[in-house]
Amino acid sequence: MDTFNDIWKEVLSICKNQVSDVMYNMWLFPLEFVKFENDTVVFIIGAEFKKSIILDKFSQMIKDGFEQILGFPVEIDILVDKTLGDLKSGGENEKEEERLQENNSPFAAFTFDNFIVGKSNSFAYNMAMGVAEEPGVKYNPLLTYGKSGLGKTHLMFAIYNKMKLKNPDAIIIYTTGESFFNELIECITKKNTIVFHNKYRNADALLIDDIQYIQKGDAVQEEFFHTFNILQQAGKQIVLTSDVPPKEMLGIHERLRTRFESGVLADIQPPDIDMRKAIIKRKCQELDITLNENITDFIAQKIKNNVRQLEGTVKKIAAMTKIYGEAPNIEQVQDIIKDITNENQPVSVTIEKIIDSVSNSFGVTSSDIKSDKRQAEITQARQAAMYIIKELTDLTLKDIGGYFGKNHATVLHSVKQCKDKMDESPNYKSTVYNIIRDHQDKN
Repeated sequence: MDTFNDIWKEVLSICKNQVSDVMYNMWLFPLEFVKFENDTVVFIIGAEFKKSIILDKFSQMIKDGFEQILGFPVEIDILVDKTLGDLKSGGENEKEEERLQENNSPFAAFTFDNFIVGKSNSFAYNMAMGVAEEPGVKYNPLLTYGKSGLGKTHLMFAIYNKMKLKNPDAIIIYTTGESFFNELIECITKKNTIVFHNKYRNADALLIDDIQYIQKGDAVQEEFFHTFNILQQAGKQIVLTSDVPPKEMLGIHERLRTRFESGVLADIQPPDIDMRKAIIKRKCQELDITLNENITDFIAQKIKNNVRQLEGTVKKIAAMTKIYGEAPNIEQVQDIIKDITNENQPVSVTIEKIIDSVSNSFGVTSSDIKSDKRQAEITQARQAAMYIIKELTDLTLKDIGGYFGKNHATVLHSVKQCKDKMDESPNYKSTVYNIIRDHQDKN
């Protein structure tokens, strides 16, 4: 490891395995390393209340991680710099954050006000606002779906916060499909499902992230079916997120699928380039830094499908600017993007991993995909591989064709065939989409 930043990344990796993704993204990832001196690691965070929570809940975990990497104990110190806060300072936003803190909202940093709205997410945004303003009255259930990193969870947290501001005494439960699954299994094992029922069936609002996870268990689906019915019949609000629409949740029981579809389905698509620029500029305003148009354009061109990575890049630039006293140049920004998106592996490795994933999902060998064989199942897998490579890399059609021994026209035809097949077959579309999502999540 060349720098202390590299050491911090290793520590973050250790900590990430000990907390949920939500807790990691909310409390640990935002910490910006400043310096290491006198056996003390110094970080910057954007709000005093965040500093208190991190020191109280996560400091020992961070210390243990450093000791594991360094071989000796360290102390932790956190400085507060409000220019690095997640919310704009001043006015109504500051008052709202204070009220959320007073209500002990664990999601205070996520509001409707700091959610960037564009063509790709405006419908989902408006539906979420409607739910927050009149829970249980309309848009019930609300299911938002789309790829990882596009803002589904942000909207869910914004709903939670708005509901809490309107009614601090409301019983609002946020959980994930995986946690719901594990919690029920544990209650069944310990024969105390009544505790589970009392918790979930008495909620004023139930918010579940990644609901598709419950397709792994029939007993869990049965339980959620009854919980869903009880809450909906009582006029309680249900909000769900998923990576795919209900019709593509292949393991979900039909009667549960129809209930998902009985409310409002709102998809979120990747932002177009204008929206990506707007996200970058908004984040720059929040962090009180200025980027020239060339840098902004460069980031927007390089990061196309993940809002979280866009924001992470700007946060890293802000931290470097704070530490070194000047904004990084284009070459340094390129390195930051590679660091954030994990694109430092060779393109050939990325392509091989994609082909291996397609091979496993379609039941054909990697060598068959790269061959000239024309059996239907091999051709479909090859077309899917070309489409996925085009989606996940910056390679031209000619470059992709060169890897398969084809010309750019063949690749263009394969991409079109893949799109057509995805429109015709939900199963095929789900398979392709899951491969893309798996590779995005690993990056």
